[in-house]
Amino acid sequence: MGKQTVIFDFDGVINSYASRWQGADVIPDTPVEGIKEAIVEIRKHYRVVVVSSRCYQPGGIEAIKGWLEKYDIKVDDVTDEKPPAVVIIDDRAITFDGNTKGLLEKIKTFKPWNKK
Repeated sequence: MGKQTVIFDFDGVINSYASRWQGADVIPDTPVEGIKEAIVEIRKHYRVVVVSSRCYQPGGIEAIKGWLEKYDIKVDDVTDEKPPAVVIIDDRAITFDGNTKGLLEKIKTFKPWNKK
């Protein structure tokens, strides 16, 4: 049996995304500190797949692949299809713990790590 998959979001997780959205194929920012080394370690145990909103727009997948190559960050795939995965790493996610109480408040007050 092959390795299980870990999905990574791109912007705000791999790409620092300091310049914010400038188009699917415009990625001027550098990697998040330590992410390359983290992905190297994770890939020893899991397949790493990048799925991003960029992937659903013309030129997005190619732009991400080019950016990853520029910074010598190796992943197993960049795709517009969310594969089955053991976990998703995303800067804009709320972990659902089975408790629906307070969920609306969590949504309303949510801030990604780089905005706290």
